[in-house]
Amino acid sequence: MIKFLKYMRGYLRVRLWGFSPERFMNLCSNKGILLWDIVREGDAYYMCISLQGFWELKPILKKTGTRVAILERYGLPFLIPRLLKRKIFILGLLFTLAFWMISSFYIWNIEITGNQQITEDIFQSFLEQNQVTVGMRRDELNIGELEKQIRRQFPEITWASARLEGTRLQIDIKENDAPIIIEKQETSQGTDLIAEYDGTVTAMIVRSGVPCVSIGDVVEAGTVLVEGRVPVYNEDKTVREYCYVDADADILLEHTMDFSENLPLDYVRKEYTGREKARYYLKLGSRTYRLPEERPFLVYDSVMKETRPLVLEKLNIPAFWGAVTHREYLNTEHAYTRKEAEALLNQKLMDFLADLEEKGVQIIEKNVRINKNDTSWVIEGAFLVREPVTGRVETAGMNEDSSIDSAGEADE
Repeated sequence: MIKFLKYMRGYLRVRLWGFSPERFMNLCSNKGILLWDIVREGDAYYMCISLQGFWELKPILKKTGTRVAILERYGLPFLIPRLLKRKIFILGLLFTLAFWMISSFYIWNIEITGNQQITEDIFQSFLEQNQVTVGMRRDELNIGELEKQIRRQFPEITWASARLEGTRLQIDIKENDAPIIIEKQETSQGTDLIAEYDGTVTAMIVRSGVPCVSIGDVVEAGTVLVEGRVPVYNEDKTVREYCYVDADADILLEHTMDFSENLPLDYVRKEYTGREKARYYLKLGSRTYRLPEERPFLVYDSVMKETRPLVLEKLNIPAFWGAVTHREYLNTEHAYTRKEAEALLNQKLMDFLADLEEKGVQIIEKNVRINKNDTSWVIEGAFLVREPVTGRVETAGMNEDSSIDSAGEADE
């Protein structure tokens, strides 16, 4: 606080020398003139003194036979005259302050949080329909009415809150996240697990249903492995009826799987010529302003770089400027070398194997080769795998069940 007061009043850094500098400092102390940061170098003293105290030194200097020289000036009394000489700086400062004050009366950013079912675009369209947009005046916004309109327009929103934070409108919503209960339709028809490909059963754990094969059996595609029709027996071990369930089991089938991918011999590669052209633009909100331009090159790609001043960012004002750089390139044909082709094809193979691993497929053996024909590079592979069974069909045999019930009634 003391340093701030010294700066506001202004002070000097001076050099003192002469007949009796020690007596000079004693007289200053008696007259209440403050001296600080006193340093002695040889016969001279360096010290700080207030601007007001400096004007009271003349009689003391005469009485002590000393002289004083100003080295540096500090404080607001010395800053203001220098600023007044720089008219452009003063105008810029006034313009900045006016711009800052006027901008604070408007909404420059709208943020929405908590929306998952309702997309950002749908909510923005709703706000535009209700005249809530970026650039509107803060005093034109009725927050209470906006919250009512949100709950009225979107029944899935159970809670909505809107508030102004500076130049930003913050909208927080909460959607109804209660799980939607879907009633499962009861069906008397069960389901069977079937083989989707030819193979050998290597593992089998049945949780529900009737197993129709054993470990080691060779099956064909479409073979029923676990049946969803479970018989219920009488005391004399005759079938009384059938219960239908969804067959559930962990079954692994060992079978062969083929893989094939190709890569053209030639490809087109971009080669940049080094010629570039930059186009500048100004973006205010959703509008972009740029000078009309012609097509810069025959073929090119573009790189956009956009910036926003820190002052506008703190105010949440959506004003940006940037540049779009167009870079010319030529399409040139190149042929894959064997090393390049093998690297790309092996990457495709690794992606294929990763997909199998994600599905729980175990690879027992593999045989992969890469060949070249007249038009492309080809990778071919044969794999011996163990794959979980996931095929499922509805259980047949409802009529048979009915005939058993009819026969039982006839016997009675």
